[in-house]
Amino acid sequence: MTTIAEALDQASAVIAGDSPRLDAEVLLAHCLDKPRGHLLAWPEKPLPPDTERRFLALVNKRASGRPISHLTGQREFWSLPLRVTPDVLIPRPETELLVETALARLASPRARVADLGAGSGAIALALASERPGWRITATDQSAAALTLARQNAERLGLNAIEFRQGDWCDALAGEPYDLILSNPPYIPPGDPHLQTGDLRFEPRQALVSADDGLANLAAIIDQARAHLKPGGWLMLEHGYNQAEPVRKRLARRDYQAIETLSDLAGHPRVTVGACPETQTRALEQ
Repeated sequence: MTTIAEALDQASAVIAGDSPRLDAEVLLAHCLDKPRGHLLAWPEKPLPPDTERRFLALVNKRASGRPISHLTGQREFWSLPLRVTPDVLIPRPETELLVETALARLASPRARVADLGAGSGAIALALASERPGWRITATDQSAAALTLARQNAERLGLNAIEFRQGDWCDALAGEPYDLILSNPPYIPPGDPHLQTGDLRFEPRQALVSADDGLANLAAIIDQARAHLKPGGWLMLEHGYNQAEPVRKRLARRDYQAIETLSDLAGHPRVTVGACPETQTRALEQ
């Protein structure tokens, strides 16, 4: 019978990419329903034949380029184990900067927050786990995405989030928010990266935006002013080369305290702006 160590060595030789050994360990741990540490502790343990067959099937799919998260059905974000499917964008580590920025800029324990384009619910769930007193609305135009986000919330016991279907701020009605944040689609339609890596298998509507990737960012900037309290924050994730046009758009719409923050790789990743303190909310007019 094939041992754990032998199976990992064989799989590592088949899987392409930057981390074949790590991918093999994640897949085998998933098949065994054990933590990765189990593989290191018991390298000479033989694999049951059915487990080995299942593992080899996943290895072959990974070798063809299928994302690890689609094969295991899970992705960790903000230390939360999230279920993911091909219906949603796979949460990325760089998006945690959006969560960090929100927590740092909005200190109030009782705030009203909207996450636009929630997908798997990663951002909303991360915020809810840190600020249980916040009233969070998570929106998405995809019914399948909202179903998955609700399931993740229920499984994690974070049940105070309200989920609404709609396109960007359309789902917010006239309610005022202390913070609106989003990781919208921002990749230009012709970007060659869409034909590489995990992006090939993720929903195009969660990745691609017109006008050089800026159309959705611009729409949110334009719409959010009517839904933010005076002094409320708008926080947007964007591509590494989109910070300047996003800042200019925010400035044209009279946002203040505009600032761009970089991710751990040093790429400009999140731009924020605040509504003027003197703004009169649309629902009060």
